[in-house]
Amino acid sequence: MKVLLVNGSPHKEGCTNLALEEVSKILEKNDIETEIFWLGNKPIGGCIGCNHCLNTNNRCFMDDKVNVFLDMVPSADGFVFGSPVHFASSSGNLTSFLDRVFYGRGNLFAGKAFASVVSCRRGGATATFDQINKYALISNMFVVGSSYWNQIHGTNRQEAMQDLEGLQTMRNLAQNMSYFLKCTNFSHSNGINKPTYEKSIKTNFIR
Repeated sequence: MKVLLVNGSPHKEGCTNLALEEVSKILEKNDIETEIFWLGNKPIGGCIGCNHCLNTNNRCFMDDKVNVFLDMVPSADGFVFGSPVHFASSSGNLTSFLDRVFYGRGNLFAGKAFASVVSCRRGGATATFDQINKYALISNMFVVGSSYWNQIHGTNRQEAMQDLEGLQTMRNLAQNMSYFLKCTNFSHSNGINKPTYEKSIKTNFIR
């Protein structure tokens, strides 16, 4: 079993990464392989809805970290997406990244575990948390929670390390995800497979 943890902060070793590291440590203790995937600090372009990826085996014409990540998705059983809070929302890079990663690719993520973690100085955490979770809630994924909203507070890594409740929340999140993945793995080994979904019915409000 493997979990990919995505660091959507422009700071590779900042507060967001600290939260992801805390999750990763507990997952590893539960014999679940982890990898932290940093988006970097170069701009990631947003989705333009051109549908190129739908006709090219999920490859985006913007050949950047989105394609690198998509190549890793099939071998992962769970995902944790982390972001700093920018104006009560996730970082611009993570938002663009997620828009492109999830566009038309529900089948890649269906039935897998999902969690989001956010870091902030003071406010806007729950709005950001909700924003990121919406990608999972439209993709037949299972959102894993914790003992509190998955947030950590501090203006830098040193301050965030003092947020004992935030760090504990990350550890509890990891325990819950470990339990879910082990239960899922056990179920599959005993003939209980992922749900079978109906063919998508697309409608809008004018027809």
